[in-house]
Amino acid sequence: MEGVLVLADGTVFRGRLFGAAGEARGEVVFNTSMSGYQEVLTDPSYAGQMVVMTYPLIGNYGINPEDFESEKPWLTGFIIKELSAIPSNWRSRETLDSFLKRSGVVGIQGFDTRALTRHIRDRGAQQGILSPNVNAIKELKSRARALPSMEGQDWVKEVTCAAPYDWTEGEWQLGRGYGHGDQDRKWNVIAYDFGIKRNILRCLVNAGCNVKTVPASYPAEQILQEKPHGVFLSNGPGDPAAVPYAIENVRKLVGEIPVFGICLGHQILSLALGAKTYKLVFGHHGGNQPVMDLETQKVEITSQNHGFAVSSENEGDFDIVSLNLNDRTVEGLRHKTKPVFSVQYHPEASPGPQDSSHLFARFVQMMESVHGAP
Repeated sequence: MEGVLVLADGTVFRGRLFGAAGEARGEVVFNTSMSGYQEVLTDPSYAGQMVVMTYPLIGNYGINPEDFESEKPWLTGFIIKELSAIPSNWRSRETLDSFLKRSGVVGIQGFDTRALTRHIRDRGAQQGILSPNVNAIKELKSRARALPSMEGQDWVKEVTCAAPYDWTEGEWQLGRGYGHGDQDRKWNVIAYDFGIKRNILRCLVNAGCNVKTVPASYPAEQILQEKPHGVFLSNGPGDPAAVPYAIENVRKLVGEIPVFGICLGHQILSLALGAKTYKLVFGHHGGNQPVMDLETQKVEITSQNHGFAVSSENEGDFDIVSLNLNDRTVEGLRHKTKPVFSVQYHPEASPGPQDSSHLFARFVQMMESVHGAP
């Protein structure tokens, strides 16, 4: 079936629909990962967005539940150059097309996604509509212009868990599947779910943590009463400034307990410490972002997925410790005196490089420095 992607600035791309029938809308962003489309589809950080994959052939290794980062897709639309109808992978359980149909996600293929990516780079990420109504372009343009920006929207409340739960699953190993960590878990960690990815939880387990995951609005007072060794702040979608309840809870925890945050958790922590955030033109979405540690001058290639960033104007009690080498945006901070640090990128990867996986061990070392050996 023919379909169109209509952007808020009036640009139109025509292609062929696949996946679920119907219409989709959301902010259109591009992801530069060459593989990992299953993890992208099921990453809660993409809630409210339609994702363009820059790699031209998608679906060639099918779909298997082991690679999901949550229980379902959260993005609203999927935009690719060419759909592979015949997957080739011993782990595959179904095709990408059937998975999107079953999950209610609209997809479009068959036009130049390089041109769309260049357009987003030049004009910025913007709202758009995916539709089968190819003869209603004027109406679709009007509706796309009226869609609200991601700024000011709280998408965390849409993706966070409804109630606390314990997580015990460790990282995947060939021939064994998912284990339960290769060592005794001695550290009790509470993880705020702002849209948490499963591999983050697995990395915490493999680092020796007993993990309790809690909703985004879980009171700081309750956490302090439970006396965990540390608190983790997860990734998530949308504007960090639109989640004031999380910012206030984190502000109450700083100085009372070790805190480690990534992605949206990094931004929420920064706001709690007095920094400011702003919306990037087209965001960082992919597995090839170079980040430099300003103390060691070492560079790590990182996986990233965010549309907002922390301002480099530092007026709080923290140091900026790493920068993105592409655009000099803030990638990490550390409190001057308290056991608190965060990074903008994803050390758990999935998909992406694992250069930064050592940060989970750093979190454990920080808890040990505060509490001593358990």
